[in-house]
Amino acid sequence: MRDNPYKDLPPLERRPDGSLYRMTPAQRKQAASLIRRECCCCEDGNCIVLDDGDTCTCPQTISFSLCCKWFRWAVLPLDGTLEAEIFRDKVLKRCAVCGGVFVPKSNRAKYCPDCAARVHRRQKTESERKRRSAVDS
Repeated sequence: MRDNPYKDLPPLERRPDGSLYRMTPAQRKQAASLIRRECCCCEDGNCIVLDDGDTCTCPQTISFSLCCKWFRWAVLPLDGTLEAEIFRDKVLKRCAVCGGVFVPKSNRAKYCPDCAARVHRRQKTESERKRRSAVDS
C-alpha cells in the first residue's frame, strides 16, 4: 500500500499563543465553497482521508478554525486573497475601480487583476488616440 501524502505535509501554523488561526463566517463560507470545488479529498461533503468505513463529514467545512493540513497546504493557496485574509501575512489592497480586495504582485499595483486589463486597454486606447491626433494630415 502507498504512503498517505497527508502525513508528509508540514504541521499547521499556529498563533503565538498556540491557538489555531480562525476564520470569520464569510471566510468560512468562501473556504467551504473552495473545498467543494477544488479539494480532491472531499467527496459529497465527506472527507476521504478520514474515511475508515464510516462516512465522516469534512471537518474543515464545518469548523471556523483552520484544522485540515490538506486544505492549508494544497487547497488554500489556490485563493491567495482568502489565504492572505486568514493569515494577514501579506499586504492586502483595495482596487481603485471596483473596491474589491486583492493581493498585489508589486508595491505599485492599484487594480485587481480583472480591472487591470480593462484599465490598461482604456489607457492604451487614449494614448494611441492622442498620438494619432498629433500627426499632421
